[in-house]
Amino acid sequence: MHCPRLLWGLGLSLWLPTIVLAQANAEPSAKEIQEVVDKAIAFLKTRQNPDGSFAPKFGGPGISGLVAAGMLLHGVSPDDPLLAKTLKYLESNVQPNGGIYSKGLANYSTCVALLAFQQANTNGRYNQVIQAAAKYLKSLQTGDAAESDTAFGGVGYDGRGRPDVSNTQFFLEALLASGVAKDDPAIKRALVFLSRCQNLPGEANDRPYAIKATPADKGGFVYNPLEADNAKSPKRTPAGGLRSEGGMTYAGLKSFLYAGVSKDDPRVRGAIDWIRRHYTLSENPGMGTAGLFYYYHTFAKAMDALGENPFRDADGQQHLWKRELFDTLKKAQNPDGSWSNKNPAFLENQPELATAFALLALSYVRPTSP
Repeated sequence: MHCPRLLWGLGLSLWLPTIVLAQANAEPSAKEIQEVVDKAIAFLKTRQNPDGSFAPKFGGPGISGLVAAGMLLHGVSPDDPLLAKTLKYLESNVQPNGGIYSKGLANYSTCVALLAFQQANTNGRYNQVIQAAAKYLKSLQTGDAAESDTAFGGVGYDGRGRPDVSNTQFFLEALLASGVAKDDPAIKRALVFLSRCQNLPGEANDRPYAIKATPADKGGFVYNPLEADNAKSPKRTPAGGLRSEGGMTYAGLKSFLYAGVSKDDPRVRGAIDWIRRHYTLSENPGMGTAGLFYYYHTFAKAMDALGENPFRDADGQQHLWKRELFDTLKKAQNPDGSWSNKNPAFLENQPELATAFALLALSYVRPTSP
């Protein structure tokens, strides 16, 4: 006669190794990550220009700033010859007004360069550069318009032009990294703009496009709320709303959390609900493969700030997001150590840019304990 208790015990003994293995694989190990990162850095060594920059130099030092920030977040010393050369190049782009740019894209370039300098700021060596850059960034914000203006609080590529979520999230992150307080007027204004970029009608967003949001778009973020006034915009829905996008939604959620907005706030809950319904690493929701590596980088920052691993989607499926993101990026890495997007949108077919975003994303999948 079989003994039920014995069978149960045998069954448990068979399941225990599986449970332990699942727990062990919940996060990629430091060794796994380092192997992938080392290959990427070896590739970047072959792509650095004599002046320390990384091609393409479209718009100035932006890509070089992203590369430097990605390497620094993986523990590369600011004194490493490769990195030191890039930091020197970034310094050569510091303008008398404190901005860090050369050919336009003043906000974008200054933000990513500031983030790199902040990571490299050993013994306060870049204090003056960082503080001057933060002061310059504040001058770019659309803050003198009426608060009822949709553009109020936003920032565009060159400042007060057409504002968007991407530039504003970099702006907010850079200011906070520089030491600007969460209750600073510039941060509060940025949150006003970002709230109006969310497909969530309510006290924080009374724009008509948010009221017309489809159920699928509700809670997500749009790239540029001013597109609502463009009848020919492909971003508009037939009902007159605007489509939510994955990269922008993670950027918006990350911004709220970085700025200290409570997880119980309706805006944060709305963004999380949208993410639960659209969780994926196979595409940038709403954009397909366009901006995929940018998406991975905002996904990683937002999920790290949220602190849920595993993360449960709307169907109840649990996602070990660190493992899933790492496996996705490892599989996509080219034999030479780079990443590139077959979709040329937003220059992600340039391996320097895609590799920089991949390195940034990978810095957030490191194990929480050694």
